[in-house]
Amino acid sequence: MRGGYLWSPKRKANQAQNPFYDFVREVAQGDVVFSFANTVIRAIGIAASNAYEAPKPLEFGQAGAYWDMIGWRLDVRFSELRLPIKPSRHMSVLAPLLPDRYAPLRLNGAGLQNVYLTSLPQRLAAALIDLLGAEARDLVLGYRVAEEVPFPTAIGLVEWEEHELSRVRSDDTMPETERQSVVLARRGQGIFKQRVMRIEHAYRITGVSREEHLRASHCKPWRDATNEERLDGENGLLLTPNIDHLFDRGFIGFEDGGGLIVSPVANRQSMLRMGIDPHRALNVGGFAIGQRRYLKFHRANVLLPSSFLERI
Repeated sequence: MRGGYLWSPKRKANQAQNPFYDFVREVAQGDVVFSFANTVIRAIGIAASNAYEAPKPLEFGQAGAYWDMIGWRLDVRFSELRLPIKPSRHMSVLAPLLPDRYAPLRLNGAGLQNVYLTSLPQRLAAALIDLLGAEARDLVLGYRVAEEVPFPTAIGLVEWEEHELSRVRSDDTMPETERQSVVLARRGQGIFKQRVMRIEHAYRITGVSREEHLRASHCKPWRDATNEERLDGENGLLLTPNIDHLFDRGFIGFEDGGGLIVSPVANRQSMLRMGIDPHRALNVGGFAIGQRRYLKFHRANVLLPSSFLERI
């Protein structure tokens, strides 16, 4: 809570999906997070970002971040409550409102050890806010701002990319020209862009083809990729800078057959202003076999819909 974020692995140790990790992908900026620990709700957080890929943070016990353990991070501004509550004392109100699946509590109010994060029905969330009182209501309605010093979003993402850049720049086993090419590829430029343009000839959604208006965007993000993948033209699409941002942060993705996928957490008004109508089905044309392999990674590891949320 004091760190100002939530972090979860992407999968269990046996690589099975976990709905309580996957729900992190469904949080939108401005959503309310109830902090429940040791039988008490003692803080409320307001999401300051959408979920994004990030290494396991250094606060988890190792000197330095776990650069090879990539999970979901969510920046949250938490505010500790002066009057916390024990849900177990209010189950006559709360128990009838618990969902049938992925409930955060047992019927007696005890917590469930395996629940990291879950989605609350609106009526249950409203009942909790009522029980917590005016302090919680003011936080949720924005009348009171969490007291932490403001911080930029996607902190963990920036740290991770800077770490990867440092590793490339200090790698003496690579020729200097190759190092420069890998560094330039991070911004969708250089040899990588040239290789993408042999496969992609325009921005698929609007047809913009002027090279200076387009960026070569990695399907398997630069931060996730090997140096070979960072320069592979099949790992790229030509996108305008604003759409590159949406794609890199998982707000949009593509099916192998060319269908555009819009994340449920993407801001609809912003999408429209950037030229994408989230309510209109759009197909941009099929992709090559190599591109499909990278797009599969993007859908599984970057895109922000959760298959579990649809089942609630």
